[in-house]
Amino acid sequence: MFAVQAAQPRAAFAKNKSMRDGLQAYCRECAAAYHQQRQVAKGCNVRPRVEVPEGHKYCRTCGEIKPHSEWQRNRSASDGLATLCKSCKAVKGRAGHLKRHYGLTEAERDEMVASQMGLCVICLKAPAVHVDHCHKTGRVRGVLCFNCNSAIGKLGDDPDAVRRAAAYLEGIAWKPTLVAPGVYQLPS
Repeated sequence: MFAVQAAQPRAAFAKNKSMRDGLQAYCRECAAAYHQQRQVAKGCNVRPRVEVPEGHKYCRTCGEIKPHSEWQRNRSASDGLATLCKSCKAVKGRAGHLKRHYGLTEAERDEMVASQMGLCVICLKAPAVHVDHCHKTGRVRGVLCFNCNSAIGKLGDDPDAVRRAAAYLEGIAWKPTLVAPGVYQLPS
């Protein structure tokens, strides 16, 4: 079944406190092969082993072999690295953010951007990249550029404040008119 090999270094064996020498009876390679054989015999799906050069890791999501610098640290993992490379983690994070906060998939968001011809619906200049939503109801209104999205947010999502800002920009005085002592009328 498994070939008997010559003496191997201690690092080739996993720890096992119950054994006299504190190491597993079989080397890591033989134990992995045995485990894989048992999984196949049970009918379980077994991932194929991918050989990678030293200082690199295989990302199962994108299927690429990348250097350790392309991975975030994970202390609890056996190799000390995350299960997803940084770029796959970013893609998954963006998709999760859209789903959690707005109930949208990336395809639905892209469909909204396409229906807007890729432009912000307010300024009609910048590319639409930020999902805009009503803070009271949570309903998604559209996809805006950063400046327009932050502008309506700073105006408190108040349509009257937006109208006053538009009137101000058009040169219409917005100063209140004194009607009686202490009583002012706002322009309509």
